[in-house]
Amino acid sequence: MHMAKKDTKGEDYTELLQTLSGAKWKQILDVQRPYRWNLRRLGLGRTLDVGCGIGRNLGNLSEDSVGVDHNAHSIEVAKKAGYNAVTVEEFKKNKRAYGKESFDSMLLAHVLEHLSTEDGKNIIKEYLPFVRDKVVIICPQEKGFTTDETHINFLTHEDIISILEDCGLKILKSYSFPFHKQVGKVFTYNETLVVATKKV
Repeated sequence: MHMAKKDTKGEDYTELLQTLSGAKWKQILDVQRPYRWNLRRLGLGRTLDVGCGIGRNLGNLSEDSVGVDHNAHSIEVAKKAGYNAVTVEEFKKNKRAYGKESFDSMLLAHVLEHLSTEDGKNIIKEYLPFVRDKVVIICPQEKGFTTDETHINFLTHEDIISILEDCGLKILKSYSFPFHKQVGKVFTYNETLVVATKKV
């Protein structure tokens, strides 16, 4: 069956994620090291990783963290890697098992650029009841945005802040990583990060 051009739900997208994360040069240079450090220093505690994909970030979060994704193929890969990951359907069926505010934080890393602003807000609001404190959004900057045809919504710091404030959250900090945001125009892996809290 032919996949739609802009689709993150199919097996081909899972294979793309695996290929990108498994690239030999990335392993040799350990390019993920600064990103792992950056995630850990946020002190997120037990985290609900929404849109976890194949679980790349789950390895840098506390062991009791849970990943959720709409791509069943990606969840299968994450489970095989030893991560606690479930599909959206599995999460919804077992909502009681997770409980209100049972997660310290929620992470949406490279998720919102795949969605309309309204859909992004709805996903944040859907999972907020399970979160006690922080919400962290990570999005690609200009160059990174152009590298994936499933990216449909380019978001600046201000756009992300607006989305989080519309969800009733208070902004703690907003920054560019690993370099100044101007570098994001030419460097694929520069990211925009915004950290917010429910504790208003």
